[in-house]
Amino acid sequence: MIYLLQANSNTSGSYLPVVIQIIFAAGLVAFLMLITHLLGPKRKTTDKLENFASGIESHGDARQPMAIKYFLVAILFVLFDVEVIFFYPYAVNFKGLGWSGFWAVMIFVGFFLCGFIYILKKGALNWED
Repeated sequence: MIYLLQANSNTSGSYLPVVIQIIFAAGLVAFLMLITHLLGPKRKTTDKLENFASGIESHGDARQPMAIKYFLVAILFVLFDVEVIFFYPYAVNFKGLGWSGFWAVMIFVGFFLCGFIYILKKGALNWED
C-alpha cells in the first residue's frame, strides 16, 4: 500500500492519493447525511414548518416591486471590481513588463474610463429618480 502511494509522477498511480481522498470525503458526506436522516427528529409541527426569518415574524408578500437601481449598482460594482482585479498582475510585475506593459495598461484604463463616463452619462448612478 505504501508503494502505491509513492508512485512516480509519470504514472497514473500518482493520482491514487487524490482518488482516495475524494472517495473518503464523498463517503464521509454520505455517511453523515444518512446518520442525521436516521437519527434526527421527525416530528413536524406548525412551528417547525414555518419559515424562519431571524426571529422576526413574517408578514405580507415577499414579491414586492423593488427599484432596479439596486441591481444596477450591484452589477456595476461587480463589473468594476473585476476590472480592478486585472490591475494586480501589472502591479506585481510592472518593472518586467516595461513600456509595452505600461501602454497596454494605459489602453485598459482608457477603456475603463470610457465605460465609466458612459455609465455617468446614462445616469446609472443617479439616485433621485
